[in-house]
Formats: sequence, C-alpha cells, structure tokens
Amino acid sequence: MRFVGIDIGAERHVVAIVGEDGAVLTAATPFQEDAEGYRQLRAVMGDPTDTVVAMEATGHYWQNLFAYLVAEGFAVALLNPLRTHRFAAEDLARTKTDRIDAVLIARFAAQKRPPATPLTEPVLAELRELVRLRDRLVQEAGDRVRQLHRLVDLGFPEFTRHIPNLNTRLATSVLAPYPNAAAFRQVSRTRLAKLRYDGRHSIGPELAQVLLESARQSVGQYQAPAYHVQVRYACEDLELLRQRIHELERDIECRLRDHEIGTLLTTIDGVGPQTAARLIAELGNPGHFRSAAALAAYVGLVPGLKQSGKHRPVHAALVPIGHARLRAALWMPTLVATRFNPWLRAYYERLRARGKHAKVALIAVMRKLLTAVFSVAKSKRPFVPHTKPLEVPA
Repeated sequence: MRFVGIDIGAERHVVAIVGEDGAVLTAATPFQEDAEGYRQLRAVMGDPTDTVVAMEATGHYWQNLFAYLVAEGFAVALLNPLRTHRFAAEDLARTKTDRIDAVLIARFAAQKRPPATPLTEPVLAELRELVRLRDRLVQEAGDRVRQLHRLVDLGFPEFTRHIPNLNTRLATSVLAPYPNAAAFRQVSRTRLAKLRYDGRHSIGPELAQVLLESARQSVGQYQAPAYHVQVRYACEDLELLRQRIHELERDIECRLRDHEIGTLLTTIDGVGPQTAARLIAELGNPGHFRSAAALAAYVGLVPGLKQSGKHRPVHAALVPIGHARLRAALWMPTLVATRFNPWLRAYYERLRARGKHAKVALIAVMRKLLTAVFSVAKSKRPFVPHTKPLEVPA
C-alpha cells in the first residue's frame, strides 16, 4: 500500500510518497498547476491500485487537481488542515516547508487511513457557489448601507428619524436625487410627494412634509459635491445589489427543487428554501453523518467542558472548533423556528422554565433543529414533529 501526500499551493504543488511504515518511497517533488505539471505528477504516482492520495482542502486551489486524480482512478482524501497541523505537533516539528509538509501529509494518511472523499454532485456544487455568491453580495450590501449611514449622519442626520432603514427602496429612491438637507430645501412639497420608489407607490404628502420641515432645521454641515457623489453611488449600488440578490435567491430555489434532500428539509418549520440550500451547500447530505451528535459536533454546537483538579466550572462554553459560518447562518432560522415551530417552541419554553439562559436555550434549540435536519435527511421523509413531551437535559 502506498500513501501519497500533496502539499497544495497557488501555482505549484509538492508530492511525496511513503509506504505503510512511513518510509519515504518517492522524495518530495514539486510540479506546476498546469497540464504539463499534471502529466509529471501522473508519471511519479504510477498505478492507482493500492494507492491513497491525501491533500489538504486549501482554499480553492485543490479543486482542479482533486477532480483530475479522481478521474484517473485514484482514491483521494481531503483533509482538514487542523488535523495535519496537530499531527505535526505530535513530533514537536519546528520546521515547515512545502517539501516537509508533503511528506507529513503522506505519513498522516499512512497512520490515520482517512476515507476517500467522493466527488461533489453537480447540483450540490452549483448550490454551494450560488449560496456563497449570495453571501458575498449580502456582505457588500451591508457595507454600502454602513457607508450610506455615515454620509446621511453628516449631511442630513434627521433623515433616519422618518425613514429608519436605509436598506430599502424608499430610502435610496429619496436619497439618490436629494443626498443631503440642502437638496431637500430646493424641492417643492408637491414634487417630493409624487416621487415613486418602487414603480407603484409614491412618498406621499405627509412624509414629504416632515422631510422638508426637518431639512429646514437640519444641523447637517457637509454639503460638498464629493458627499453628493458618494450618496448617489451608494444608492445605485444598493439597488443593483438588491436586484442581484433577488435573482440569486430565485436561482437557488430552482436548483433546490432538483435536490431531493434539500426539498424535504423545507418541511421543517423554520427552515425555508434559502436555509435548506445553505445546509445542503455546506453539509452535502446531512444524512451521511454518523449520527445527529456527529452533525452537531461538525457545526460546533458541542459544549467543551474542561475540568482539572479542583477546577470545576459551572458552565461549559462551546468549543471554538466547528463550522462558524453555518452556525451564524442558522441563528435567524433558529429564532424563527422558536416562534413558529410548536415542537421547538415548547422545547425552548421548558428550558427557560428550568432556569436556562435565553442564549443557552437557543443554542439547544439550534442543536435540536439540526437533529430534525439529520432525521429528515436520513429517513428521506418529510418532517413530522414529536407529539409527546421531550426530555430536557438538566
């Protein structure tokens, strides 16, 4: 049995091969991320029979190489870099180079025998890209809103008293032509009242009147053209980002209909199409986990109790290891499920009645929600809530 370790880089990778005893069979050899480099790698690796390839999932640089090796018939295991880092720490390794890392990864595979990672389904890969693209656009929209808040606070701070949410078509439609208090003083009440913000609704005379009155008494002092341009650009960017996010959400829902497990997850109260798509994008099939507890551990919803000698902490914090992005994305669905899912609402209320802190109870609800996700994915049947009281841990 041969074990191949590949250290992934941006433009150059390094491959090393060891035997079952960890002895180096092929010294660390660099190769380029191109067709010639792949041919060189193929010649070094030889027959895929009785060969296990291990590589770290580093950024996006591994994806083309992973697909190539699987197509060539190799069993390829993707590794969490944290595992190889801790493996190196066992030998008190002090030096780190690409060549040393390649041998280290190969020896890790020889000792730990990691299972081969299957190729990602096309629907799953597309969902993952769409979900993460939506995340980036939502982040950009949030950045624009924060920039707009700064500009409004300088040019017309009283504006948010009447239109508190700047991330709306109403706010951007008003601010684009009238970026500060001085601009409002130059428009008539009738004209402002007729301004349409979504193609159907207009601002109306009441809102127009209070905006004009506030503008006349505004303390906004920054009226330079540079501020006008920034407000206009921020409003235009927000409108474009809102349109793209809306289109992406429709595309995500369409792709989700082609995924059996993803569609079934939407039968859980509190899990909508966007949350279901995120779960599938980040977890693949949740039913492939060994258990619901393993799924919760992967996401990072497991308390890390640390006792030593006389040190006996009352509470155990969550372990820092886990899927932080997915935990953050599940927070709002958990709040929604706590309100509208009778099964989870009863569970939350019982925890609160027993004196659990609100956030502790919500984390427990999130874990229970993941248990429902695992159950639906494993059974491939729609969600059916429990009808009998649930046992609540002490």
